[in-house]
Amino acid sequence: MSILLALSVATKASATDISSYAFVQDDGSLRVDGRAIRLFGIYIPQTAQSCRLFERPVTCAPRAALALDFKIGADFVHCEPMMKNVDGSIVARCRVSGEDLSAYLLERGWALALPDAPFEYTALEKIARHKGVGVWGLTLEKVR
Repeated sequence: MSILLALSVATKASATDISSYAFVQDDGSLRVDGRAIRLFGIYIPQTAQSCRLFERPVTCAPRAALALDFKIGADFVHCEPMMKNVDGSIVARCRVSGEDLSAYLLERGWALALPDAPFEYTALEKIARHKGVGVWGLTLEKVR
């Protein structure tokens, strides 16, 4: 009897997951199954737009959005909703082929760990900062 109960609870938990193709927005958020999704535990800072000139049509977006779009490609994104924002967007842990998208961006230096993020995210941000990758490797213009 307890096995049946455990199976029904697991089914209900996975039924709340959002899984579909994703469209990466310029701010690094995702549009999955018609819903706005923000990646859990990270902040994506604004960067200048870059373009993928090797693609037709040419794709231009901020660097974090391009990195995220490259990672996702044509794969299904699986998101586990954590909370809902006032604007109606959903904060979720999202994965592609089992890889955490927040961790992916942090590792490459395209995101910052939020204060309440898991320790792993903070560690990944510090490593990226130390390596000087992503936003940590960009040179900033001096204001006169």
